[in-house]
Amino acid sequence: MPTKRITFPGHSGEMLAARLDLPEGPHLATALFAHCFTCGKDIPAARRIAARLAAMGIAVLRFDFTGLGHSEGEFANTSFTSNVEDLVAACRYLDGEGMPPTLLVGHSLGGAAVLKAASQVDQIKAVATIGAPFDPEHVTHNFVDALPEIISKGVAEVSLGGRPFRIGKSFIEDVAQGVLKPAIGKLNAALLVLHAPRDAIVSIDNASQIFLAAKHPKSFVTLDDADHLVSRTADAEYAADVIATWARRYLDLTPPAPPPGAPEGVVRVSEADPKGFLQDITSGPSHHALADEPVAYGGTNRGMSPYGFLSAGLGACTSMTIRMYARRKGWPLEAVSVDVCHDKVHARDAETGSGDKIDTWRRKIRLTGSLSEAQRQRLLEIADRCPVHRTLERSTEVLTELLP
Repeated sequence: MPTKRITFPGHSGEMLAARLDLPEGPHLATALFAHCFTCGKDIPAARRIAARLAAMGIAVLRFDFTGLGHSEGEFANTSFTSNVEDLVAACRYLDGEGMPPTLLVGHSLGGAAVLKAASQVDQIKAVATIGAPFDPEHVTHNFVDALPEIISKGVAEVSLGGRPFRIGKSFIEDVAQGVLKPAIGKLNAALLVLHAPRDAIVSIDNASQIFLAAKHPKSFVTLDDADHLVSRTADAEYAADVIATWARRYLDLTPPAPPPGAPEGVVRVSEADPKGFLQDITSGPSHHALADEPVAYGGTNRGMSPYGFLSAGLGACTSMTIRMYARRKGWPLEAVSVDVCHDKVHARDAETGSGDKIDTWRRKIRLTGSLSEAQRQRLLEIADRCPVHRTLERSTEVLTELLP
C-alpha cells in the first residue's frame, strides 16, 4: 500500500499532518478517516482499516486534528466544532487534488465529527462510525475531576491515556452544544454503526441512539468484546472487513474499463503498471483478465503469473475434453476437477541425456459420479488427448515481429 505524507491547511490555517494511503491498482474512490479523541492518524485501527480499503481501490486520507500528533496548532484552542471544520477542510483539500471523498469513517469522537461534517459535504455517499458517542459531551467523562478547574481558570492540564493535554473552557462549552440528532436525521448518505456492547468508554446505548435517529439505509454491526480503541488485531481486521464489504454496496467501485478489446482470435497483452509487472490481457473483444507476479518477485499479486495462465489452460482444456467425451458416451459423470502444478526439473532427472531444465506439469484429476473402473480409466486416457496437453508435449515455434 503506497503511502504519501502530506500537509494541508486546517480550519484556522495551521498545517495538518496527514497520510494518504493509495491503492496499488486503479483508484476507484476516496475515503476520509477521523480518529478518536486525543488519538492520532497512526493508531492501529486506522492503519488496518486504511489498508483494507486501499486493497479495494479506495484511497484513504487520515490526518491529525489541529494540535495533535504532527499537526500544528494548540489543542487547548480546539473544540468539537473545529474538528468538524478540519474534516471539511480535508474534504476541500481532496477535492482540489481531484479525489473528492465519498466515504467518511470516524472512530469515537471522530465518529461524531463525521456525522456532523457529512451534512456539509455534498458528495458523501456513505458514513461509518466506530464506538461513536451520540452526545459529543460524553468525552468530558474522561476528565470529569478537572472540569471545575477548566471552567474557573479557562484551561487545565489533564492526563489522558498517560499523556498530558491542555483542555480549554471553549471545548467544554462547545461539546455541550454539539447536538447530533438533527444532523443524523438529515444525513443524506448510507450509515453503518459499529459498536462493542462491552465498550467501557462509550456505552452501547449511544449506538442505539445514533441508529434510531438515522433514516434508511442504515446498518448496525456489533464488535462483540472489542475494547473502545479496537486495539486487538483481530477486532480491527474484522471492523475493516465489514466496512470494506458494506461500502461496496454504496460506492461506485467499478474498475476502469480495460484497454480496447483485441480483434477476435487475438490475445493482446499490455502493461497496466509500468512500475511493476501488472498486465492487462484482452482476448478478443469480450474477455479481460490481469496477469502479475507474486509480491516476493516484485509484483502486486493482482493476477495469475504467466505460468499460472499456462497451468490454467492445461487444466481447463483437460476438464473440457473429459466432459465432452463423457457427454457423448452418456456416462454418469457428475463433476470434474483438475489440479495442476508446474515445476522445472533438470532434464537429466528425466533421463533425456541433457543437463538443461525441462518443464513438468503434474495433473491430479477428480471424477465424481457412478462410473465403472473401466470408464474412469478411459477418461484418464482421454485427458491426455486434450489439445493443450498435446501442444505442450510437442515441439512448438514462436514467430516474433516488431511493429512500427
